[in-house]
Amino acid sequence: MMVNCCGLLTNRKEPVPLKSIEVQLEVKDHVTTVVSTLNYENKEDKPLEAVFVFPLPGDAAVCHFSAQIGQTHIVAEVKEKQQAREEYDDALSSGQQAFLLEESDQSPDIFSLSVGSLPPGESASIRLEYVTELAVQADDGLRFCLPAVLNPRYHPQGSEGPSVQVTSVPASLVPYSLSFSARVSSPRPISKVESNCSLEPLQYLNADQTQATVKLAAGHKFDRDVELLIYYKDAHQPTAVVEAGQASAKPGSLMGDPVVMVSLYPEFPQDVMSSLASCGEFVFLMDRSGSMRSPMNDSTRQETRISSARDTLLLLLKSLPMGCYFNIYSFGSQFEYIFPTSVEYSEKTMEEALKKVKNMEANLGGTEILLPLKHIYSQSCIPKQPRQLFIFTDGEVGNTKEVTDLVKMNAATHRCFSFGIGEGASSALINGMAKEGGGHAQFITGTDRMQPKVMQSLRFALQPAVEDISVSWDLPKGVSSTILSPPITAMFQGQRSLIYAQLTGQTSEATDGCVTVKYSLAGHPSQNQLHFNLKPAEDTGLTVHRLAARTVIRSLESEERTHRGQQDEEVKKKVVELSVQSGVSSSFTAFIAVNKDDGKAVQGPLVRRNIPTPFCGIMSRAYSAPMPMAMDCSPPILMGMMGGSAPKSIRREKRSVGSSSYSPVVTHEAASPPPRKDPLLQLVSLQKASGCWLLDAHLAAALGKTSEEVEKAKPASVNSEVWASILALIWLHGFKMDAKEEWELLTLKAASWIKAQNAPCVSECVEAGNTLLGCSVKKEDLGL
Repeated sequence: MMVNCCGLLTNRKEPVPLKSIEVQLEVKDHVTTVVSTLNYENKEDKPLEAVFVFPLPGDAAVCHFSAQIGQTHIVAEVKEKQQAREEYDDALSSGQQAFLLEESDQSPDIFSLSVGSLPPGESASIRLEYVTELAVQADDGLRFCLPAVLNPRYHPQGSEGPSVQVTSVPASLVPYSLSFSARVSSPRPISKVESNCSLEPLQYLNADQTQATVKLAAGHKFDRDVELLIYYKDAHQPTAVVEAGQASAKPGSLMGDPVVMVSLYPEFPQDVMSSLASCGEFVFLMDRSGSMRSPMNDSTRQETRISSARDTLLLLLKSLPMGCYFNIYSFGSQFEYIFPTSVEYSEKTMEEALKKVKNMEANLGGTEILLPLKHIYSQSCIPKQPRQLFIFTDGEVGNTKEVTDLVKMNAATHRCFSFGIGEGASSALINGMAKEGGGHAQFITGTDRMQPKVMQSLRFALQPAVEDISVSWDLPKGVSSTILSPPITAMFQGQRSLIYAQLTGQTSEATDGCVTVKYSLAGHPSQNQLHFNLKPAEDTGLTVHRLAARTVIRSLESEERTHRGQQDEEVKKKVVELSVQSGVSSSFTAFIAVNKDDGKAVQGPLVRRNIPTPFCGIMSRAYSAPMPMAMDCSPPILMGMMGGSAPKSIRREKRSVGSSSYSPVVTHEAASPPPRKDPLLQLVSLQKASGCWLLDAHLAAALGKTSEEVEKAKPASVNSEVWASILALIWLHGFKMDAKEEWELLTLKAASWIKAQNAPCVSECVEAGNTLLGCSVKKEDLGL
């Protein structure tokens, strides 16, 4: 049959049954409910099975899945995964319509949706609902990300292929549309909402600005994830939300009892916070896989992810404290390191590292992060030098759970700070590594610069570690609490700590409860306390219960992977029970819906259509055999030979393929000329490890002056290095205040060095420097 090449087509010129996706967000304070509606239509003359693989936030609790076909509405049930797959296959074999939603076995942020036996001319509308907490950013914004881009995930050699297959097309060829709207409400006024995509203006719904709506402007191009940043006034308010149990659930069970969600924002004493650590072992692990050659964003196509990473490593190395230890690893299909073991930070070791960083290219093949991590963890820790691991990756790996489990296993020996670079970075990987490693995660997308976000995390790493964290409850007589979330292992200034707890006992007459978090900071005992009302909130539905269930499910899944083989069946049984009871999906369950109302079996051979997902990256692609499975580029699979019923064995075999496809290898156009060196980075590159600058022609050029002008303006009684360092500080404060987050730590080091010289005439130097550079910076502003 000739395929009519009009209308919506895949990259293989096949008609696509997915027409549009509508996404609605209901944001309440720092929790959001997301409803996605996917509209399918079969315009072909034969029945179709449509398979759509798509990303979701890694920590989402998927809690509802239903289908509308004509007048018939079917709500899916959560069942054990193998049972759900068999029911789906049986339904298709007997000509019934069926819908299956399952989480990938390798990564909790990839889902596969199969829409089976869609007859010719038929439409179906699929509704998918999930709840998730919004992550707090370093600037106090709350981040929601709708992953619209799914990049091919690299699978290490010898690993299992993915349980779901991805058909990818360039963003410009995505054959369906997206509409996106959000309704935001909070006890505090909403000050602004920002996005990396074009938004229609924010509409406030009431005078006190505590409710608002916002929409994505028409024409989303699928070249980026949709990121929303919500800012509230007085964001750091601790809260507790109590939610009543489900009336139909068994009292004493998680869903039957009330659950409380406590959000705390620890505020640490200023004197402790200003004393940044002067020790530590800093290990930087940099992704150098081929995908790191992609541009950071469309507006600055000359700046690639790897060039931005090199600039960031320069700032990091200049900002490290004297007396610490460091090393730099880089990885692709294999890994490299600069030093065999971490070395003490000095002028010599810093210069040696910078020389190697300068030559780093994205030329190491695939994204195999597990081996370098194992090597780092195999190195002995250095006494009195707490290990801080910084991982930079565009997050396109297929073995997410294996990686996060390894970080968790070594959590006692280090803190892990992770950075997801570019569109499509796996949120499950980036958030998972930071969460399991007691650190902090950052995403660098759209027009974000990498440097300020990384320097914010370095500040966190230099903060004193919070130790001996304990949580205690003071509840009315007869009421007890069971903490459902994993123990809090890390706390950072201004970052939210979340606690979920099940409340058992008679709470109707009780009024207040109290939760206390105690910890030790730099040897000082401290605590945060929150009094809260035990009366359940009116309008939360079961959101808090579902988030709590998701937290318990993720902990149990992790436990099952750790003890695989021994008690795994017992743990798996617990996960399936809780997943079915709460209606929240897990890696061991799936949502299944079968349309049993329609008596007519679907006739005709069933054709499979893999719906393409957008990837971000360079368009020309080649395929190389050595890298196992990352994407499915096979032609559509004919699913049945007669009368719409295919043997089950064929069907199951087709869905479990996964070891013979190839990873994309990016090929490149002719290299563009290197961009001009950023004046800020030029000045920073001249700083010595101790914090000072030398007075020479390079410094004069970076300041925009001649050597003679700089020499002539120097006060006679001051030494040249002190003068050079003061000039550098004045230039940064005078001309680069917009990038203060990037250079603040290295200027603190410079100011300490100047003060340690006990130099005379510092005030005279500042005055002379201001005159020379045309600035008016005060001595106090320079930390002198």
